[in-house]
Amino acid sequence: MQLDHIEARSGTFALTADLTVDAGARVAIIGASGSGKSTLLDVIAGFLPVQSGALRWKGRDITRLSPAERPVSILFQDTNLFPHLTIGQNLALALNPATGRMRDGDAARIDGSLARVGLAGFAERRLSEMSGGQQSRAAFARVLLQGRPVLLLDEPFAALGPSLKAEMLDLVSEVAEAEGLTVLLVSHDPQDARRFAEQTIVVEEGRVSAPEATGHLLDNPPPGLRAYLGGAG
Repeated sequence: MQLDHIEARSGTFALTADLTVDAGARVAIIGASGSGKSTLLDVIAGFLPVQSGALRWKGRDITRLSPAERPVSILFQDTNLFPHLTIGQNLALALNPATGRMRDGDAARIDGSLARVGLAGFAERRLSEMSGGQQSRAAFARVLLQGRPVLLLDEPFAALGPSLKAEMLDLVSEVAEAEGLTVLLVSHDPQDARRFAEQTIVVEEGRVSAPEATGHLLDNPPPGLRAYLGGAG
């Protein structure tokens, strides 16, 4: 994915980015609160229009495409699962957003996606019957059903405990590698970057850096990142 001299604004906040993320890469995005990490994901997902520049996926200009037309799925900290629906019904919305109705073959696809994330047999359960970690897995299963090659993770596992968060990051990594997904993970925790991402992007006051090797970057941080990490890297 290429962000070619991108400039975008959200109110008075300005974001600039000029970088390339290789297809199939797992990349962390780190920076202080308010630096522009989520704004960057909004630009890639199509929620925030750009003022100038171009966004390309495998050479195709997707700058003016709507979020639904882009090759991008996004997973937020809020799972956005409906508590009055079963998990299967929630996942059906990924296949048929307008109606949520099940078509021929949908049940098998849903069961397969749930099994892929370790939730075989959970289609008839509701959120109240599931732990936080299981709900995160169900939300991940839903975005997988969309079948899009780019996955954006906006701190979706931040509310989980350390062991569950590590478990989810490992699951996403395993699935991404198996299916060739390109994944961008926003996190406040440099250890998430070390665990998950081969490369890391630093965002500082709206300026988005090019990806660098995660270990080298965190072991030898530039001054702005060093101040943010406070020795945690």
